[in-house]
Amino acid sequence: MAGRGDPPEGTPDGVPGGGEDEYRSVVFDESFVRAARLQEFSADERMGEHARAVRSRHAWARAGASRQAVALVLLIAIAFAAAVYMGVRHPYQTPQPQTVEPLHSSVVPLAPRGEVPGGRPDQLFRDSPAAGFRTGAEGVTVPGARRTQSFSESQVMTALTTAKDYLVRSAIDPGVLTGGPVHAVRLLLDPAQQSQFDQSFEHPVDDGRHAATGWLNRFNPAEVALANTPVRVRGTLTVIERSAATLEVAADHIFVYALQPAHEHGPDHASLFTVRRETRFRFDRDDLRDHHLELVQSTVLAGPQACAANTSGYLRPLLAGQSAKGDAPTGTDPYTTGRTTVSLCGVLAPGAQPARS
Repeated sequence: MAGRGDPPEGTPDGVPGGGEDEYRSVVFDESFVRAARLQEFSADERMGEHARAVRSRHAWARAGASRQAVALVLLIAIAFAAAVYMGVRHPYQTPQPQTVEPLHSSVVPLAPRGEVPGGRPDQLFRDSPAAGFRTGAEGVTVPGARRTQSFSESQVMTALTTAKDYLVRSAIDPGVLTGGPVHAVRLLLDPAQQSQFDQSFEHPVDDGRHAATGWLNRFNPAEVALANTPVRVRGTLTVIERSAATLEVAADHIFVYALQPAHEHGPDHASLFTVRRETRFRFDRDDLRDHHLELVQSTVLAGPQACAANTSGYLRPLLAGQSAKGDAPTGTDPYTTGRTTVSLCGVLAPGAQPARS
């Protein structure tokens, strides 16, 4: 007897009793049917004249998820186009880079009264006001750093240490002092000031802008040599916040050098030369990040020197036994056009030199 669901004649010969399993693989689920490109008309629809047996299904009807994907792509494209448009047409102007002020400098020779004292360097220092000064870079002391309204403690410390680096390289380094390469000093300057720095060494002029001695201390190696003793230094560094974007460091230092004639190296032929340098360093946030500074002002008092000495390229000390008798500053002609040579001179007080033994 045929089983339930079997044909009346029983299962065809050669077909396994599980015939249902043979067609199970071609049974289509609902999603497959909906995705078909062709759809069969119903019996009522096929009764109409010239009715086709099947009809095509529109792609949108077959792909609801595809419609959502396309809509999302279009939305993203519109948003991207709007962002580009607003980026081009936004009402805010790009901030202009902060301009760097050029260096303004002055170098004032201090002429001695009488002959310049000479002797051994250690004895000269003991008998001078520099007896208690520190030696070398130790004399450029950095105070404790405190945050300001717009700058952190670490930024203030960066400004102080960069200013110290500049002072050490420009006024203590023996190579720079004796007319050697100045590249190490140049590297500390803001790139916008380096052109002015280069002009000051290629063509030094006493015009308040392009004197090499406005940037650093140095002596002509054909005339002067450093004695074998460290530079004596004393001074202060002070931080001021000029604006929310700018820090300034004011430096006021005295450097005292033991010098001797370039071709005489006897221990008893030294003399002292004093340079007081007041400087203002400026730092914006880029300078602090890059370990740069802007040297905006430098005022130098240096002696013993003759008033008539040309100090635009080198400081020109009067050495032991020399004097500035009959020396007087040259005049400045206010009617001269172009660059004006600044002619200033002072008198070196007797107490500023070593006491004569």
